[in-house]
Amino acid sequence: MSKTLKIALLSLVALSLVFVLVGRNSGKADEEKVVIYTNGDEEATAAMETSLKDAGYEGKYVLQSLGTSELGGKLLAEGAEIEADVVTMSSYFIESAQDQHAMFKDLSFSTKALEKNPAYYTPILANTGSIFVNTEVLKQKGLPMPTSIKDLTKPEYKGFVSIPNILDSSTGWLLVQAIISQYGDAEGKKVLHDLIANSGPHLESSGSGPINKVQAGEVAAGFGLRYQAVMAKESGLPIKFVDPIEGNFSYTESVAVVNKGNEAKTSLAMKMAETISKDAREELLKHYPVALYEGEKVTEKNKPAHPKKYKQPLTVELLKQHQEFFKSAQ
Repeated sequence: MSKTLKIALLSLVALSLVFVLVGRNSGKADEEKVVIYTNGDEEATAAMETSLKDAGYEGKYVLQSLGTSELGGKLLAEGAEIEADVVTMSSYFIESAQDQHAMFKDLSFSTKALEKNPAYYTPILANTGSIFVNTEVLKQKGLPMPTSIKDLTKPEYKGFVSIPNILDSSTGWLLVQAIISQYGDAEGKKVLHDLIANSGPHLESSGSGPINKVQAGEVAAGFGLRYQAVMAKESGLPIKFVDPIEGNFSYTESVAVVNKGNEAKTSLAMKMAETISKDAREELLKHYPVALYEGEKVTEKNKPAHPKKYKQPLTVELLKQHQEFFKSAQ
């Protein structure tokens, strides 16, 4: 073997060792990062990341977005074995996962929430449902302004309504809660059947689907998140939000810390959870204008006319019951 070849081979071996060492160090660094799973949409995720960055945590965490059904499935199936150290998720899923696995650690920081919550989570945002309409389409089609969800079941609305599907969307649950609460099981099923029939191809898997179709003028009316309609109206679009007489129901999304054996990492995860719950609230409140903590205020236009709570606590089991109710009404 020539001297030149020997030098080349030795150089390759040395280079390989460098890559191995770098890879090991990189893997160790990743293992030390706090993993955050969230079902939050784009605005919520951006607010959380800004708060973490401003608090000096950039590069110390990995944030992964998942759909509500996917993340909920992982929580219930994996318990504390889930990869995440911090979870932001619909509160009812967090409660059901805790009941099943006792997987969350009590929060080590205090909050001034307006409502009492379990010791293992604190809310970061709330969503409220309402009807919204495209006033230009209503005028073009000669449709009356609805005042209730039931109004949207009238024959003249056939093909001009869009609603979220509770099988895929938490927003759809706000619609079903309002119908059952107001009309009960028997009449409620008839109302829901007629509403689904009027929606036809506009039954959406995404909670944002109806507002997108109403904004585009594809349909005249829809049901979805109230704040989205408020924002659309403020942007100059011919959108009007209508608080249905059946009620404006809400649900919260919260932050919780998974109870794992690594005390140092759990301590860091707890600090990040506190940062999200406190420092991100100012930005979150702009997009999800529901007061959750003492001292928070929202503008009059963001206060629903008929705020209501469902008579039973929201749980995954109740969601499944209402999903079956929805399927039986189709």
